[in-house]
Amino acid sequence: MRGTAYGVGVGPGDPELMTLKAVRMIRENDLFAVPGKDPKQSVAYKIAVQAVPELADKEIISIYMPMVKSRELIEAEHKKGAKLLESYLDQGRNVVYLTLGDPTVYCTFSYLQHILEEDGYTVELISGITSLCAAAARLNLPLGEWDEQIHIIPAVHKTEALPEEAGNYVLMKSASHMKEIKEILRKSGRDVSAVIDCGMDSEIVCRSTEEIPDDAGYFSLIIAKEKKA
Repeated sequence: MRGTAYGVGVGPGDPELMTLKAVRMIRENDLFAVPGKDPKQSVAYKIAVQAVPELADKEIISIYMPMVKSRELIEAEHKKGAKLLESYLDQGRNVVYLTLGDPTVYCTFSYLQHILEEDGYTVELISGITSLCAAAARLNLPLGEWDEQIHIIPAVHKTEALPEEAGNYVLMKSASHMKEIKEILRKSGRDVSAVIDCGMDSEIVCRSTEEIPDDAGYFSLIIAKEKKA
């Protein structure tokens, strides 16, 4: 019998935002995978071990997920990571892949999931609190009311203008183009807020475009809301 690969969301940063199911999955399994070269330096690991200290004594493997532009290199590393997981699954062992936020939203595990499923392995996803919901709560902002639309944008791919659709925008992955993104937001006429490192000790809350630093870190999430009439 092959094991099952689980993609488990550990939330955005605050270990108290981990779900009861995520905690149970960690307690009930003994083999874990995390993105990165050094497993115990993984942000997902550091969050989870605060909620479940016994994770420190369990077996953890690292999956290298390069942040580069070369599609060939990325795909080669994804295949390598998937094959590593498959080697354990073939032993009948379950593997729990710990990931920030939710495994269905811009998650590195998705790339491995596609390969595993194509190869005939069973994959299950365990939802976690997303950074966009956690950041909105931290800002005391409803993301959507009544008939408002909510648009989630990977801002690294939008450096010219926001789409023209009405509604509120959540900009993720903004850090590498923050100067350009801030200029787009100034021209949009929307109310802008941001949370950097939501739920972490290094958290920064910004209430305007001007407060967002140009060198904001990777875990930066921006909310741009339409002004109320």
